[in-house]
Amino acid sequence: MLFRSRSVIRRVALRGTVAVAGTTFAAVTGFTAAAPIATASPVTAEALHWAPCDAQDNPGAECAALTVPVDWAHPSGPTFSLAVARRQATDPGARIGSMVFGPGGPGDSGVERVVKGIDRFSPETRRRFDVVSFDPRGVGGSSPVTCSGDLLAQRPSADLASQADFDATAAYNERLRADCRARTGPVFDHLDTGQTVQDLDALRAALGEPRLTFHGSSYGTVLGAEYAEAYPHRIRAMVLESVMDHSVSRTRDFLGAQAVAAQDSFNEFAKWCAYDASCALHGRDVRAAWRGLLSRAERGELENPERPGVHLSLVELVNRIAFKKFYEVRYAELATAILRMEASSPLPASPGASMPLPPATPVFCSDWHLPVRDYQEYASLVRTMNRTAPDLPHILPIQMTAACLGAPTTNPQHRLAVRGAPPILLSNALHDPATGYPWAVSVTRQLGRGGMLLTYEGQGHGSVASGPCMERAVDGYLTNLILPPRGTRCPAALS
Repeated sequence: MLFRSRSVIRRVALRGTVAVAGTTFAAVTGFTAAAPIATASPVTAEALHWAPCDAQDNPGAECAALTVPVDWAHPSGPTFSLAVARRQATDPGARIGSMVFGPGGPGDSGVERVVKGIDRFSPETRRRFDVVSFDPRGVGGSSPVTCSGDLLAQRPSADLASQADFDATAAYNERLRADCRARTGPVFDHLDTGQTVQDLDALRAALGEPRLTFHGSSYGTVLGAEYAEAYPHRIRAMVLESVMDHSVSRTRDFLGAQAVAAQDSFNEFAKWCAYDASCALHGRDVRAAWRGLLSRAERGELENPERPGVHLSLVELVNRIAFKKFYEVRYAELATAILRMEASSPLPASPGASMPLPPATPVFCSDWHLPVRDYQEYASLVRTMNRTAPDLPHILPIQMTAACLGAPTTNPQHRLAVRGAPPILLSNALHDPATGYPWAVSVTRQLGRGGMLLTYEGQGHGSVASGPCMERAVDGYLTNLILPPRGTRCPAALS
């Protein structure tokens, strides 16, 4: 899923270095046009060798490794292992085949998704398909990007206040890219979704599937859409859930869309508090209470509710407290958290309470060319976003833009050109905090007559399991290739 905090900032210490879940860097700066990748046959079509995953708390998952080239433009060159996991269909007699799940983030582990459980998929999907996923290159068990822990600890503040800050951030990004590239190895320069498309096709072949059944969520929808461009005739069925529009070319348009979606989710939360008596802030001015916390956080006086005595920055309050709750529509938890923080005693002001810039994600900088000329333009973008989303200032996408300053883009944005693919089902909530509904409408139009949009009239990031109406529509398509009627809208599920 797009820009989820735990994906972006998750790190694992390793002998003075840090394996960053999602940090794509290159040694050189500037914009690099994408080189076409030949649609070559996979390096190997051998069957995967499955063995139980090392997960005592979650038995039943099987793991394997798939050998793929570092650079698909040179398929006979160096290779690495792609980590893969599956859970077999619960009804072997009714099994249709394998369904590959494309993880989001960018930077999420598909292996972790399978090993920890696949409850996000309907019982019918689990009954009829082996659910398979993988760690995208640069993530988890697939040659993870590794960087200096000391250098990561020196990340500049996410709040750029001058041209000097802008220049220092760009220079830091360059140093970090060089360090991560040296520690990670050759796969570092080949982390974009165009390369992952080829990995996905190699996985399809290794699974023995003549045509791919695929479910991509959030950032995984970019993978699915670009697979449909490259291999339209190798698709059996494809679900794109919480859809990203990789055709948005202007930095201002991309950030504006993210701000609109985020503010819409806060508005939904405020409306819920107004009519639902179970809201801890029911009967009060929710925006006033929230903006009081924003002010305290900005002054460096707000205590972290999870770490007594530790300051909570404005960036953390917005992205880790509020935005995270909007993903799973945990409105009651957010209202209670606001009430508790509001009642807490102010800490002594700490100007150093601001959150460091997050490390760039492994794929995002390679896939999105979002140039910013200088500090003046950056400050203008921040002001525009904060006017668009006044209740959620400094949301993560603007920080990610800063974290990608100077990074090369090897798979830049473009309009889809899908020819000859079977119908593709898109699914999106009307009120998604990260992938706004207009993006799903845009991608559906780019797919032409082959795109079918299933609308969930509720909230949250992710929708295919949001009530029986959504499950029936998606199950019917995946299992029997029967699409719901065009224009189908499913009501918000009761919590």
